[in-house]
Amino acid sequence: MVGALLSFSLMAVSVRELLQSMGNFEILALRSLVSLLLVLAVLPRLGLGRLRTRRFGLHVVRNVMHLGGQYAWVYAIAMLPLATVFAIEFTMPVWTAVLAVPILGERLNRGRIVMLVLGLAGIFIILKPGFAVVQPAALAMLAGSFAYASMNVATKRLAENDSAIAILFYMSAIQLPLGLVPALAQWVTPGIADLPWILAIGAAGLSSHYCLTRALRIADATLVVPIDFLRLPLIAVVGAMFYGERIELSIMLGAAVIFAGTYYSIRRESRKPGINRSL
Repeated sequence: MVGALLSFSLMAVSVRELLQSMGNFEILALRSLVSLLLVLAVLPRLGLGRLRTRRFGLHVVRNVMHLGGQYAWVYAIAMLPLATVFAIEFTMPVWTAVLAVPILGERLNRGRIVMLVLGLAGIFIILKPGFAVVQPAALAMLAGSFAYASMNVATKRLAENDSAIAILFYMSAIQLPLGLVPALAQWVTPGIADLPWILAIGAAGLSSHYCLTRALRIADATLVVPIDFLRLPLIAVVGAMFYGERIELSIMLGAAVIFAGTYYSIRRESRKPGINRSL
């Protein structure tokens, strides 16, 4: 989880630095390129057979949603304090639970209803509608969080038959052309100073997914999720130290309310007999 926290923060800082010299789609295309090269580097040891899939169409849908979420994330990082972006991103489990009902046939039990109510309350605390102007970037990130949730539901369906390396491979291979085509119109040749950030965002994109997945496999979600929440104060400190961003109490309070609902739901799920507590 320490690796996941550092990876998420490194990705955000890398995006903020690259935005000074290139556009959103170019950043996403370069991220996918580095990630694809890293996956291809380890693939010979695992075997090409691990890439077999009978649901290529679902891979495409998953990665269109993921790219949309990534674009909203990059756009929000350009316009909002880093802590605000991460706080809104914490609504992802709420949307995942809502989408899982009609798509995966899961039940909306009491724990998930509490998570939904507190998630919506947290959003209102963060955005303060009626008391402050709601920035378009905040709404874009909210839509991006919904796109991430859609991706999570698709990932759960794909994981029934496809390997983790296959999901990562198709993620990079599909998103590379999707990001590259619109980026070509305003392509900026990366400079030497951009290369470390390009490598960092590609490597951190993979390591964040790997570390979080690995943590959930070896420890209870009731332990992992609270640690994941620590990336909000961590990125708030990074934003304050390197970009002069203010740490707003409403952002922390709203995120804490969202987290409380998520944690309550996870604890209820972990107490059910026969349920894998590591999710």
